[in-house]
Amino acid sequence: MNDLIKTNKLWTKEFVTLMLSNLFLFLTLQMLLTTLPAYAKEAFGASPTQVSLITSVFAFSAIASRLFSSKALEKGKRRQLLYIGLFISLIATLGYYWATGIGVLLLMRVLFGIGFGMTSTSFPTMASDVIPAKRLGEGMGYFGLSTTLAMSIGPMIGLTLLQGGGFTPLVIITSTINILIFPLAFLLTSRTPKNHKEPAPEPIQEGGKTSVIRRLLLPSVLNFLTSVTYGGLLSFLAVYGDEVQLSNPQYFFLFNALAIILIRPVSGRLYDRYGHKALLIPGALLMLAGLVLLTYASSTGGLLISAICYGLGFGSMQPSLQTWMIQEVPAQQRGMANGMFLNSLDFGVAIGAMILGAIARYSSYTIMYRYSAIAMVLLIIIYAAALIKSSVSRNPDINQTEADQSI
Repeated sequence: MNDLIKTNKLWTKEFVTLMLSNLFLFLTLQMLLTTLPAYAKEAFGASPTQVSLITSVFAFSAIASRLFSSKALEKGKRRQLLYIGLFISLIATLGYYWATGIGVLLLMRVLFGIGFGMTSTSFPTMASDVIPAKRLGEGMGYFGLSTTLAMSIGPMIGLTLLQGGGFTPLVIITSTINILIFPLAFLLTSRTPKNHKEPAPEPIQEGGKTSVIRRLLLPSVLNFLTSVTYGGLLSFLAVYGDEVQLSNPQYFFLFNALAIILIRPVSGRLYDRYGHKALLIPGALLMLAGLVLLTYASSTGGLLISAICYGLGFGSMQPSLQTWMIQEVPAQQRGMANGMFLNSLDFGVAIGAMILGAIARYSSYTIMYRYSAIAMVLLIIIYAAALIKSSVSRNPDINQTEADQSI
């Protein structure tokens, strides 16, 4: 009985250390994500195109980095990947201070994307290994809270530092946070949990990896559509607030984060009990409602209601999609699953910002967010069609019976 309790224990030292490491990693990302465009515009007179490149070159370099990272994780090179990624991220963060022009700044963004891609793939893969199998949905939901917390407080901390002390204190503090990850990483890699065995690399048969990627394709597409809407919020919510004269639009992210924090434990347990079928369509409907309500919000109260709806949906869907992808692959390929999850997220944010920005340019930000909601409609249609197809393929006898009766 005691062994069973230990085996199903979620809040181990390794799990808490992983959450803290992931929080620090994403905090450095979010503190710079919202401040670098403003700094580039002020310091170097960057054009709108150059400002957009600051986000896009980071996203695409992180995506490319994860393609390599997933292969390294399959070969058991977890420690090397983690430390190299952290070192590259630190060098790039320090390099922002010495950037003398927009070209050097973009180079540092590429380097940071490479390092971040390596490290951000390692931490969730390590988390999926230490979480008990029967509590994977709950555990990944809690693990995702570290990312959510960083997304909610990172931009506020970064902007406060930039406005209050300038760019130099911002670089120093983000670099310090990055350095703090190194001893945490050492605690994770210096000893192996008692009940955990590192999965031995196994040869993958021809067609095996293709089959795995095929199983990951549907949740990756769904995650991409989810992230498209979030890209529109990250990039344009402040501008939208000015357009419709909404005061304090940043409160959207605060209440969105609070809603995610509240729903994660519940959604995790629901996933472990019923699977993704119980969460994805309700989550998509809540996100759809949040986006539509946002376009009709004329006060802070309306803004907060839309944020809560969106947060409840987003907080239910993202960990469900990530857990689903992890469960679709063998243990040694969890790095690839996490890489595809994060890549579809970054790709959705980048493409969403580009497409929705083009829509806003020719209409308005209100219309843009209504078009953004179409992504959730597409998600529901694609997922429902996949469920129907899966149900039919699993019950061929029903089709045969119907055919016999027609004869």
